[in-house]
Amino acid sequence: MFEITYEVVILLLGITAVLAAFGVIVCASPIYCALYLIDNMVCLALLFLLYHAEFIAAVQIIVYAGAVMILFLFI
Repeated sequence: MFEITYEVVILLLGITAVLAAFGVIVCASPIYCALYLIDNMVCLALLFLLYHAEFIAAVQIIVYAGAVMILFLFI
């Protein structure tokens, strides 16, 4: 039972990450593009957490979703 739920969560996070990446490509507004990119980075960090890579998930959130997105929005 737990394995089916675990695989479904991984599948849903993967689909959400792919849709957010598609939103980054399609969206015309830079603000919405940045929000889609943050969504993509959070989904990837959650996938890293599910695969027991806590350090990479923390770096993903701090560096990419934090610092790079702030720089992107200010520039």
